Amino acid sequence: MWIDTHCHLNAPEFSGTLPAIIAAAKEKNVRAILLPAVRAADFQNVKVLSSQYQDDIPGLVYTLGIHPLYTNQAHEQDIQILDEQIRQSLADPRFVGIGEIGLDYFVEGLDPHKQDYFFQAQLDLAQQYQLPVILHVRRSQNAILKALRRRNIAGGITHAFNGSFQQAEQFIDLGFKLGFGGAATYERALQIRRLLTEFSLESIVTETDSPDIPPAWLKQEGILCNEPAFIARIANALAAIRGVGEEEFASTVWQNAMKVLPRWATACAL
Repeated sequence: MWIDTHCHLNAPEFSGTLPAIIAAAKEKNVRAILLPAVRAADFQNVKVLSSQYQDDIPGLVYTLGIHPLYTNQAHEQDIQILDEQIRQSLADPRFVGIGEIGLDYFVEGLDPHKQDYFFQAQLDLAQQYQLPVILHVRRSQNAILKALRRRNIAGGITHAFNGSFQQAEQFIDLGFKLGFGGAATYERALQIRRLLTEFSLESIVTETDSPDIPPAWLKQEGILCNEPAFIARIANALAAIRGVGEEEFASTVWQNAMKVLPRWATACAL
């Protein structure tokens, strides 16, 4: 069984084709997908999707949060909306945490003060409800680590990790797993590949970030839209880089995700 810990099924790229996308993932034995919200307008949509396709993907779950790339358009009352939605969702086993949240110091034109306001406020909610978080970390590792150390956060996943060995160690020490996906399938991605081999297998989870971060073979074919069905081939490539067998890799990354997001294990058992 394969698990995709980061997949934006509600992205515009999947509009009109989502049943086929889900069917393809099911055919490839993808049994669990995490769907993170990125703005307040998505909250209801991710909830509906997680229930709509649970017969096909039993472990289809969601998180609620405001992505740093959407903070310029966000309003302060969105934090109150998020708080209310979290409280309403606590009884839903398919709700597994807060995300996608974080800081992005790569994309130009983002207001750093608004980013910081929404990130800090959402970390406060994560601490209040003792929920794990899905982190967006782009050129912001140290700032995010500093914010995490100020709080008692129940761990989570550092999505698409691409920092240093020392930064990775610090995230792991704070209870986080490191997300690896299509970026590692590129031969030139030496740093990501090195990180993939330097930590214990228990620190790693698999992800696609669909429809983004297409693996190397898709890029070579001129296809730019990633999808959850590709997690099997991506994971096999990651296992080969690690030098472990497919079954051991699949079993371990599944257990890692369930451990760091314990509500997910409950949802999969329904």
